[in-house]
Formats: sequence, structure tokens, C-alpha cells
Amino acid sequence: MRQPAVTAHSHGIEQLIPPVSDSDLRDLARLLVDTVESGSAVSFLAPLTLERAEDWWRRTISASHSGAIFLVARDVEGIAGTVQLHPTWEPNQPHRADIAKLLVHRRSRRMGLATLLMQTIEDAARRAGFSLLTLDTKRGDAAEHLYRRIGWTPAGTIPGYALDPDGTPHDAVIFYKELNRPEGSLRR
Repeated sequence: MRQPAVTAHSHGIEQLIPPVSDSDLRDLARLLVDTVESGSAVSFLAPLTLERAEDWWRRTISASHSGAIFLVARDVEGIAGTVQLHPTWEPNQPHRADIAKLLVHRRSRRMGLATLLMQTIEDAARRAGFSLLTLDTKRGDAAEHLYRRIGWTPAGTIPGYALDPDGTPHDAVIFYKELNRPEGSLRR
């Protein structure tokens, strides 16, 4: 008997609304640990314990701006992906938000889930009234290629910006996306 193909569309995407359940916090912690263990540069050094990851999620969600958006993608095993939107705190930038922690579990990679999460968070940002999004990522990483492919514009590279999970320094590429600019329009 043939197994059905697993795709990004077999994952349900939803917004997490605080307070977040203990089981969701544990799933998010497992996702973060898996991401760090796979070598992805997402602000943490290895080894990352499940308890430390869960504590980070608990603090991040509880301390977030009221306009922050946390999306998760679920599969039959639990949370398989996530991405966050954080409005800027500066009064002169009410139109801008930062995208953070696009994470996809190894079991769900190479299926289009990261693209689907990014499209969903961009749509949520538009609905929330944001017109400019920013993010940073490791230069040369798969995420850099993803952001370029889905229409993000590189603004520059910062050498030695952060460390990989093993402590090796890496450069970061800063990206932005103007949400209300029609595709293919000329830049100023």
C-alpha cells in the first residue's frame, strides 16, 4: 500500500494565543533543540537542554509585545515549524516589524513548510497594518537562499555577527521586504 505524500499542506498552521499550553511549550522547546542540534544558527550554542529551551520560549512569549504574532505548523507528531513577528518598539516606526525564529523540524524540512510559514506570517503582517519587515540570517545558509527566492531584499552583510551552535563565528545578511510594493516594481 502506498503512503500519501507528506507536503507543507499536510501541516496545519495556526497562531498561538497566550497563555500557551505546557504541551505546546514542550513541543516548541523540542523544535528549538532539534534546530540547534542540526547546526542551524538561531541564537543558541550547543548543547541546548530541553529545559533551557522551554524556559526561553516561556519568557519570550510572556514578554512579547501585545502585537506580536507566533505561528506554528503542526503535524501528527506535534509542532513541526514556527515563525514570529515582533512589532518594533520605536514610536517613529509603527509600520515596521521584525521576523524571528523561522524554525522547521528536521522531519519536515524540504517540503515547502518554511516557505508556507513565511507566506503566512507576511499575510498576517499585512492584515496587522505593517508595510516593512526586516530579518537577519546566516550568510550562505539555506535560509538566506529561501529569503532571496521568496522576494526579500538583502540590505547588507555584517561580518562576524554571531556564532554557530559550535561556537564558530559567521557573517549575517540583513534582509527587508516591503509588503505593499507590487512585485517587479522599480526601487527608488
